[in-house]
Amino acid sequence: MRISTIEQLDEQRRRFAALEQEIPWQVKVCSGSGCIAAGAAAVHDAFVKEMAAAGISASTSFEQCGGGTSLVAKTGCQGLCQAGPLVTVQPGGIVYTRVRTKDVPLIVTETLQKGVVLESLLYRNPNTGEPCRTREDIPFYVHQKFVALEGCGIVAADSLGHYLARGGFRALVHALAMDPIAIIDEVEKSGLRGKGGGGFPTGRKWRTCVNADGDERFIVCNGDEGDPGAFMDCALMEGDPFRIIEGMMIGGRAIGAKRGFIYVRHEYPRAVQRLQSAIDQCVDAGLLGTDILCSGFDFQLRIVRGGGAFVCGESSALMRSIEGFPGEPRSKYIRSTEKGLFNQPTVLNNVETFASIPAVIRDGAYAFASVGTGRSKGTKAFCLAGRVNHTGLVEVPMGMTLREVIFGIGGGVPNGRRFKAVQTGGPSGGCLGEAHLDLRVDFDELSAAGSMMGSGGMIVMDDYSCMVDVSRYFLKFLMGESCGKCVPCREGLFQLFEIVDGIARGNGTRKDLERIEKLGHAIALSSLCGLGKSGPNPVLSAIANFREEFEAHIVGRKCPAGVCRELTTFQIDPHRCTGCMKCRRVCPVNAISGEKKKPHHIDTALCTRCGACRLECDDEAIAVV
Repeated sequence: MRISTIEQLDEQRRRFAALEQEIPWQVKVCSGSGCIAAGAAAVHDAFVKEMAAAGISASTSFEQCGGGTSLVAKTGCQGLCQAGPLVTVQPGGIVYTRVRTKDVPLIVTETLQKGVVLESLLYRNPNTGEPCRTREDIPFYVHQKFVALEGCGIVAADSLGHYLARGGFRALVHALAMDPIAIIDEVEKSGLRGKGGGGFPTGRKWRTCVNADGDERFIVCNGDEGDPGAFMDCALMEGDPFRIIEGMMIGGRAIGAKRGFIYVRHEYPRAVQRLQSAIDQCVDAGLLGTDILCSGFDFQLRIVRGGGAFVCGESSALMRSIEGFPGEPRSKYIRSTEKGLFNQPTVLNNVETFASIPAVIRDGAYAFASVGTGRSKGTKAFCLAGRVNHTGLVEVPMGMTLREVIFGIGGGVPNGRRFKAVQTGGPSGGCLGEAHLDLRVDFDELSAAGSMMGSGGMIVMDDYSCMVDVSRYFLKFLMGESCGKCVPCREGLFQLFEIVDGIARGNGTRKDLERIEKLGHAIALSSLCGLGKSGPNPVLSAIANFREEFEAHIVGRKCPAGVCRELTTFQIDPHRCTGCMKCRRVCPVNAISGEKKKPHHIDTALCTRCGACRLECDDEAIAVV
């Protein structure tokens, strides 16, 4: 398939759109990392085998479908990771959850051959108990708005034809017909802000790059997603790689860049494979290279593997890594839009930002800006993780409250536990409590509350989480990931960790909280890059919102959540214990004794205070004393 003109592109789009309509069945197996870990690859192979055995002609390649051939496709993340592996069957949009290889023969014989929907594999509404057949019926999806993720989980991740059938590269055609400055004007009017953490206006960044002096301009996509609990960029790169390419091409056209780089985290080999496959298909089709669609626009893309360090996600460190140097940040008095990659004007945006660009150009700036809040337009993708019923990948309109995200989309905290905190913005974000649940999710309100949007991690915690221990965890992570170039970050984060670790071990004093606050503000003020400047955020926000918990560790020498081992003792309440034996089975050191249906007892001399018994107990009979 070679596409040399816009007319040929439209012809191919119509051909593939007609082909999709002719396909009898499309079985879309979620092949996001979470579902693959749960066995999705085996489920996909089982569909191919069982459909062949049932006499159903099927192909794993969209381009090779035709003449009544069905499609068994691997898609990107379909979002509801908690219920994976997910399988969507078209027509009808039937969503099957927790599909195993043993379920595949029944789906083939009943659904594909007889049109019968298997209620046992459908998601059930937790409020009504009713089965939900499609996305439109499932509460998890109802309140979301898909822009960057609109093709993720829908298109076959490895198929240029399927992307074209779904309207792919239509935005690029619009952009090629526009003056480059008009593209920047449109992006600026949309209000799109960078979704990688800083929230800098995208159009303003592009305009600054265009106005800078240089021999060449570059466009770079930051796919070095290192935040614990975050996988939005990974899902997009694995699930809709052509959309990222299209967004980068539009950006390249706007700023006059002929070369682009996608910097992908070293730990994302599947994302690299799918992106490279997409790039190769675009090159073969003539959509990357020279004189694209006879427009005079030249553009090439190359993937660069990440340096394996969290700090390589910082803009200047990332560019040094692409150049072949150690990933160390530089002072920010020189902007990358003026002197960035190879000392030339460079635009750097993250994966989600580039995935939003096609929608801005295709639908218009005002359509994009009609969603969101005053200074935070459009949508934002989040990885909803932690102690929440429906973990997964979500995209919501800016301005939705934390309560609506956590309890509406996420289904609330499991096992009837009490919500305690949510940590937004990755390891450099902040910890917000119950008083912040009605806070609107946008750049400005989260920052004002002591947190940040960040790249989009959202980790929910219940009352079994200790905020001192959470602070210690994130400080330890950042301390290990600091490049060590500047003293405030290298030494300051180490000192913060030592103080918080002392509090968690029962060695804290009242003056420690004052020391943490003074030191944290000094680190934020004087560090070289964003890692150090935002590194104290987790502990500073935790003290601001959960000060009583820190004081309990210091004054009472007790961890109320029962997490910090040196300050915790567990005891079984004989009036609550039903003798179910669950705690005995999970205890790693056999510290629990007792007969079935009779109260049990914990030997505190043997107990390692791991808390496994408490998590397993359904009767809440194990208390912290």
